[in-house]
Amino acid sequence: MRGFSESGDCVLAEAYFVKQPNGTLSPAYEADRETLSKIKAGSFVRLKLNRARNYQFHRKYFALINFSFDYFEIPDLPDDPEKKWMKHVMPGKNIDRIRKDLTILAGYHEVFYRVDDSVRIEAQSISFGSMSEDDFEKLYSATIEVVLKHVCKQFTGKMLDEVVDQALSYAA
Repeated sequence: MRGFSESGDCVLAEAYFVKQPNGTLSPAYEADRETLSKIKAGSFVRLKLNRARNYQFHRKYFALINFSFDYFEIPDLPDDPEKKWMKHVMPGKNIDRIRKDLTILAGYHEVFYRVDDSVRIEAQSISFGSMSEDDFEKLYSATIEVVLKHVCKQFTGKMLDEVVDQALSYAA
C-alpha cells in the first residue's frame, strides 16, 4: 500500500527513498515526503528495504516485446492429412501470449502437473513485486537471446538493441 494509514497502534506506509551521498535517505517523490511528514519525530519505525526496479529498464523490456510482436510472422501451418480441420484455421498473434512464450523460452517459468495427467508450463510473473531488479536484468538478457534465435534470426544483438532504443525514443 502506498501512502499512510493507521491500524490500531500500527502505522502502515510505503514510500520510496533515495540514498544520498552522506548516507541519509530522502523521500523520492512529494507523496513520499507527505507520508514521512505524518510520522511524529522520535517515533520508532521499522523499514523493510527493497531495491526498487528501474522503470526505464522495464519500459525497455516492453519495447523489446512490442518489437518482437510486430516483427513475428506466423508460419504456414503444416499440411497434416490427419488434421484436416487445420486447413480452415488461421491462428492469430497475441502480444500477451508472445510475452509469455518468450519468458518461458528464456527459462523463467513454473511447471505444474495437472489433474488430467498433463504438464503445464506457465511464464513466471515479472511484476515489480515478484521479481527483483537483478533477476529482471537476467530475464532481459535471456529474452534478447530468445528473440535473436526465434524471431529476429538475421539480427545481431547490437542491431536489436539499437531498434529497441529507437522505439523507446519515439515513445518518450
